[in-house]
Amino acid sequence: MLARRLGLIAAGAIFLLAGVAPAMADVAVPPLKARVTDLTGTLTAPQTQTLEAGLRDFERSKGSQIAVLILPTTQPETIEQYSIRVAEAWKIGRSRIDDGVILIVAKSDRKLRIEVGLGLEGAIPDAVAKRVVSDVISPYFRTGDFYGGIAAGTDALMKLIEGEPLPVPKPQGVSERSGEGYFELFVILLFGVIFLGGVLARSLGRLVGAAVTGGIVGFLAWVVVGALAGAIFMAVFAFIVSLIVSASGLSPGRGNGWSSGGWSSGGGFGGGGGGFSGGGGGFSGGGASGSW
Repeated sequence: MLARRLGLIAAGAIFLLAGVAPAMADVAVPPLKARVTDLTGTLTAPQTQTLEAGLRDFERSKGSQIAVLILPTTQPETIEQYSIRVAEAWKIGRSRIDDGVILIVAKSDRKLRIEVGLGLEGAIPDAVAKRVVSDVISPYFRTGDFYGGIAAGTDALMKLIEGEPLPVPKPQGVSERSGEGYFELFVILLFGVIFLGGVLARSLGRLVGAAVTGGIVGFLAWVVVGALAGAIFMAVFAFIVSLIVSASGLSPGRGNGWSSGGWSSGGGFGGGGGGFSGGGGGFSGGGASGSW
């Protein structure tokens, strides 16, 4: 009889634990799609757009990335544990410069944290981050003005970063993720070589047209990539491809359908609405936490 009761108690305990375990699972890190991620509906659409625009303009001028995440809770983890998971997943800031900052607000927990990238720990040491949390952001939060607190906090962080000597940002359109950027560049140049080489071959002759095509492509590659070796490679490549195209009779506009819009079917490289992504920045747990 005792054994049976103990068995029932054990089965009940297992059942309860099975029901509690999912509730105690770690909060998932949301995908990074924008500089401001609000999972609580706290901010209005215009407020989010204003913050997003300010952080975007700052990144374009300084290069550093700042992201904001508002969520209900980080429980069962502390906000420090959760924020480092967010930092590892989002990789805010440029690769090898590590100039990213993440402001995390756990609204129901009444906790917030500023997570500072490795490259900004001189500009925003822990003591300074603590003052931004306690003296700049928290007073707004205590009155329920979350937008005001986040706007003031990000403004303070941007001013601190402004004084830090960091590498200038890359021009718009040059991808931080060089593998993707160079592949797209290669594909675009290939199509350009085929079209340009065919046109110049008809007007200047095969050899001269291929040489001019190689020179143009090599110059463009040098301007975009900034590497002489890569520019020379692309020039030689363009010269050879142009010769092959002109010799094969595949020049555009000669009755083979190329001139009838076969390459203009709406799709682009990268697509519209590319969204926002981290640049590969690293974090080591620097920053500060607080409550309101």
